[in-house]
Amino acid sequence: MTDTSRFSDYDCHLLGEGTHWGIYQLLGAHPDTVDGVAGVHFGVWAPNADSVQVVGDFNAWNSSTDKMRKLTPSGIWEVFVPKASEGDAYKYRLECGGEILEKSDPFGFAAEVPPRTASLITDLDQYTWNDAQWLETRGQSNGLGSPISIYEVHLGSWQRNDEHENGWFSYRELAHRLVEYCKRMGYTHLQLLPVSEHPFTGSWGYQTVGYYAATSRYGSPQDLMYLIDYCHQHGLGVILDWVPAHFPRDAHGLRQFDGTAIYEHADPRQGEHPDWGTMVFNYDRNEVRNFLLANALFWLDKYHIDGLRVDAVASMLYLDYSRKEGEWIPNAFGGRENLGAVSLLKEFNEKVHLEYPGVLTIAEESTAWGGVSRPTYLGGLGFSLKWNMGWMNDTLRYMRHEPIHRKYHHDELTFSLIYAFTENFCLPLSHDEVVHGKGSLLDQMPGDLWQKFANLRLLYAYMWTHPGKNLLFMGNDFGQWNEWNHDDALQWDLLQWDSHKGLQSCVADLNRIYQSEPALYEVDFEPEGFEWIDCNDYENSTISYLRRARDPDDFLIVCCNFTPVVRNQYQIGVPALARYEEIFNSDSTYYAGSDVGNGLGVLATDEPRHGRPCSLELTIPPLGVTILKPKR
Repeated sequence: MTDTSRFSDYDCHLLGEGTHWGIYQLLGAHPDTVDGVAGVHFGVWAPNADSVQVVGDFNAWNSSTDKMRKLTPSGIWEVFVPKASEGDAYKYRLECGGEILEKSDPFGFAAEVPPRTASLITDLDQYTWNDAQWLETRGQSNGLGSPISIYEVHLGSWQRNDEHENGWFSYRELAHRLVEYCKRMGYTHLQLLPVSEHPFTGSWGYQTVGYYAATSRYGSPQDLMYLIDYCHQHGLGVILDWVPAHFPRDAHGLRQFDGTAIYEHADPRQGEHPDWGTMVFNYDRNEVRNFLLANALFWLDKYHIDGLRVDAVASMLYLDYSRKEGEWIPNAFGGRENLGAVSLLKEFNEKVHLEYPGVLTIAEESTAWGGVSRPTYLGGLGFSLKWNMGWMNDTLRYMRHEPIHRKYHHDELTFSLIYAFTENFCLPLSHDEVVHGKGSLLDQMPGDLWQKFANLRLLYAYMWTHPGKNLLFMGNDFGQWNEWNHDDALQWDLLQWDSHKGLQSCVADLNRIYQSEPALYEVDFEPEGFEWIDCNDYENSTISYLRRARDPDDFLIVCCNFTPVVRNQYQIGVPALARYEEIFNSDSTYYAGSDVGNGLGVLATDEPRHGRPCSLELTIPPLGVTILKPKR
């Protein structure tokens, strides 16, 4: 039997150059037939290993039987094993300077359920997709001029299955439950906390070992494909958290993979993350860049993902991130920018947008780095969207103030509009805001029980009408009381109470209005889509503004009252003489509010106000938002 190499000289050259975008088709474990004999091709990059064997179920974990051949000078080792078959567990056993290491496969497509750490042989092409129509029209759903309302979910704690040993529902079981909920609530996208394999459940997936393996906690890779496919068949986009910023130190993982630092920097001033106790990738090494860039493309290719949210971008961009003086090494020009990471992120965005038009790339970036969501040809990093961490921090800080004190902090509410159009922003109220002792969003609101719910409805209505796309973490849309715990299910039983059910209905209606009114989504990233009516009424803690669609005659009026005092006969300027219908009121009895509002609408008069030719005299509900639309 001829054991033919799967790697051409050109493949090895491209890997060394860092441009082999389909390297996951070669490295890893791939079922195949050679000379009529079925088996599995194994390939691993371990340039400094003295020898490598593949061990697994197929050879009784015996390292003497399936020794791998090294392709010099690429550092790739390969072997064809006739005895191996789908479902077998395996690892690589590496001899490195007299030390024996056992490693899971960096390109493995599946893994054992933690705490077991072996990789599993699987064929990702077995699944038959049924989402061709979705993929053909995806660009229309993911366009920056489209409504994007994201529901962020941790699969292991959204709901729990008491019949399962670990309490988890499978990907397939979650598919129908999640899609039904998201469609009923009006979300456009489902964003999953990392589903790549991770040894520590308490990391929520952010300490990834198996970058190419869907976590087996919830089933097989094909089960995850079913979940994504089912979402697509029901018009729901799927975004994955992707973590190229760091990886954990676990012995079976990437750290010191062949006895040397090939994925990370050897120098701890560059290769170790001081906050998280994890390792930092060496973004300057071609093979490492190839590993990460191909991984991003892999999820879009094999799993039909609609967007990648890149975690902890700020930690990638700065060499001195969370480091004191003397604990970091400047770049070649003496600066603190990580030039390799900057280059990697630009190339990532260019390749994704070129190979998969319509796919979103989203940066969690918390600094003032310029042009995160600007094209690379204009000097930007090239992301589709950037999380607006400034808006999130300022707004939550403002909302935590007692209403009587809010007039002294009015700038925290209005400051975001100074920079709102410098990036393509997504407004995130994510999992990070309901962990580490912060409490739930409902619990963070001041006041008595009624005020807490009114404040949260007010926050959401303000968020949904503010320029930018929206993201809300699970449990926040019905007012979970407990801080999020990854080991517990959400408090779904709270929906027996009108206050929680009303909050949930409020979010569902906001999503419905958001998708039906182009003024709330068409012009999110240009000043033409937003105009202040009055941002200076700090004494009453009120703001009013106008949102416009591409059609300048298509606009909405939004008035927000951040105190529990009803604002009667409140006058604002408007651009047109018309009857204004109240299309949303966060104080409605449908939402367990007090039903203070404007009834059938308000007729404008030709009395000028706020620099506009006409004006309205409104009732703005306590701790409430009213949205009005001119009737033509």
